[in-house]
Amino acid sequence: MNLEKIREAAERVARSEGLEVVDVEWKVGKQRFLRVYIDRLPPARPADASSEEAAPSPFAKVSHADCEKVSQQLSVLLDVEELVPGPSYLLEISSPGIDRELKKPADFERFRGQLAKVSTVEAIGDAKFFEGRLQGFADGKIRMELKGKEARIVEIPLDAVRKANLVIEF
Repeated sequence: MNLEKIREAAERVARSEGLEVVDVEWKVGKQRFLRVYIDRLPPARPADASSEEAAPSPFAKVSHADCEKVSQQLSVLLDVEELVPGPSYLLEISSPGIDRELKKPADFERFRGQLAKVSTVEAIGDAKFFEGRLQGFADGKIRMELKGKEARIVEIPLDAVRKANLVIEF
């Protein structure tokens, strides 16, 4: 099973629909599942927009129709290119959800200003768990303004991250 080739095929299909691939998962249990998470890229901010104008929402919506189109096209491509060997499997195309996982540097930029949770493989300072507002990504590090009595900025190397997710705010 070559997940990278599957990801490449999924990205070709997603791009043709104006979407991006967020993640690809292969799970084997009672059944075999191939899950592909897709998202719609937010509209680009015009170059001539002033810094005081509100940025476009980073939460562009993926519709059921988007998932259906990608599923139909990717299913054919996976069969034609024989990318999933062995017995039958279920292909599931989904939105990453509002508590989406953050993995790539671009994710931390896209969701700047949003609340996120980050856990690390090793302690940074005196902690392995951080919750706060994303302040972007630079020099291989996630910048976050931590919650607490006194706000402070922490920089977390991307390669130290075990898991990072957006936090749902109501």
